Amino acid sequence: MRPPVTNEDADQAALVLGLHALGWALAEPDRASRLLALTGLDPQTLRASAGDAATLAAVLGFLESHEPDLVSCATAIDTTPAALVRARQILEDQ
Repeated sequence: MRPPVTNEDADQAALVLGLHALGWALAEPDRASRLLALTGLDPQTLRASAGDAATLAAVLGFLESHEPDLVSCATAIDTTPAALVRARQILEDQ
């Protein structure tokens, strides 16, 4: 039997999904440029805050704002768009 999922588990899962999504978003130069422009992040700030909940929530929000990217990212990292949206919500609540 699997132990119940705790808030800490959900928080960690959201962080992991956010990091995977960030890696996916940065893998394509045009998309990476759009991410920086639309989130207001610069490369140095992004590097320094890549593990922060607020930064990862911004990345997931960026993907949510363009459904084709959200769906492509979810497929690429073997999850669902709904899971990415939920991860953003969890990260915003931290």
